[in-house]
Amino acid sequence: MTPESVTELEPQPQGMSEASRLSGVFFEPKKAFEDIAARPFFWVPLILTIVAGLVFVTMLGQHIGWSQIIRQQMQSNPRSAQQMDQMPPDQRERMIEMQTRFVPFGFYAGALIGGPVFFLIAGLILLGITRGIMSAPIRFKQVFAILCYASMPTIIQTILTTVVMFLKKPEEFNLQNPLAFNPGAFMDPTTTSKFLYALASAIDIFTIWRILLIAVGLKAAGGRKLSFGGALTAVLLPWVIIVLIRASLANVFG
Repeated sequence: MTPESVTELEPQPQGMSEASRLSGVFFEPKKAFEDIAARPFFWVPLILTIVAGLVFVTMLGQHIGWSQIIRQQMQSNPRSAQQMDQMPPDQRERMIEMQTRFVPFGFYAGALIGGPVFFLIAGLILLGITRGIMSAPIRFKQVFAILCYASMPTIIQTILTTVVMFLKKPEEFNLQNPLAFNPGAFMDPTTTSKFLYALASAIDIFTIWRILLIAVGLKAAGGRKLSFGGALTAVLLPWVIIVLIRASLANVFG
């Protein structure tokens, strides 16, 4: 038997199990994302994120009620609130009843396809920055898998939001900013500048957590061609631009 055939018969090292990957995202992110970059399978975290979103939307509609959610969204916008106050009560109730028929479909559609669409767009942007500009040998499937696994803290965020939702009265639950993990949660949105409130709300602990996980994943996929600082810059640059655009739009349209 030749040395070449002996080498071919040697067992290849096995990767991490799916359970180890999922737990590793929280406790051993460097090791977990190295395995994810080597074997970029993404269905399990993607399905878990979708299921968590669908369950939350279902409980949101049952506990808070879609009419209450619509009222809160209108009251949070000064222009909409002013228009509602000027309407006759019966006309206002008919409008809310009509929107109640369609709003749930938007929430369920967002929970079902919002994540995959976001991962697709964000993956293309990150691939363009890391591979196109930074010349890192990263493939799209790797970036997509990294984004799926980096979204796992969102499940914890969803669970905490659900707990807060059931602890509060329906009229006291703030769907736009339910958890006090960002400076915006301590501001009054009716008196604070919309631009400042949007910026403060974007600087969230869970958002920062996900950004760091994505950077760790990109570094693992890029190898020596991409430093952690470069990976972090690739994630922060589009995020900052998006946050500034959203804050500017919120300031203009209220």
